[in-house]
Amino acid sequence: MIALIDYGLGNLRSVQKAFEHLGTQIVLTSDPAQVARADKLILPGVGAFSAGMAGLRQRGLIEPIRQAVRAGVPFIGICLGMQLLFDESEEVGQGFQPEKGLGLLPGQVVLMQGEGLQVPHMGWNQIQPVRDSLLLREVSPGAFAYFVHSYICMPVDEEAVLATTDYGQSFASVVGKDNVWGIQFHPEKSQRTGLQVLRNFITC
Repeated sequence: MIALIDYGLGNLRSVQKAFEHLGTQIVLTSDPAQVARADKLILPGVGAFSAGMAGLRQRGLIEPIRQAVRAGVPFIGICLGMQLLFDESEEVGQGFQPEKGLGLLPGQVVLMQGEGLQVPHMGWNQIQPVRDSLLLREVSPGAFAYFVHSYICMPVDEEAVLATTDYGQSFASVVGKDNVWGIQFHPEKSQRTGLQVLRNFITC
């Protein structure tokens, strides 16, 4: 069973339809027990980091996700879901303190910055694979994907950066370590590139 985690944020139906287009049925769930039983997990999302963590917390999903990852279950975070993989975000939460994330990958989430840079980064841009990864099989260097985000991930471990994208600065657009992956772009909006990444996740 591949579970698509519903925590109150994200364009869930479009992600689900992308998998169905590839001939794969996935289960949309906010049930911690179902998350714990899943063979693979998908964490999509759009919106604020703090709201995302609050949604996971309110539904009792944080510990089942962490336990599944520790058990080796393949896990992918999409857009906000990628950012939630990390230790914390400078997108402040309550009390103007950095918001803690899932802590599945060491690192921070920071605001995009650059003189004259228009934020959010919105639209088509290229991804450049920097190391071999099952998730990026048959994804060509310079392939285009669709982005909508204002914050970027800064992994502590450079080996966790699988692909980069340039927008005023070079940032990690695909990350991964062991059974955990994250993609900053929206695969369901990224046509051939996005479908290939999802196909790779299905077969990994």
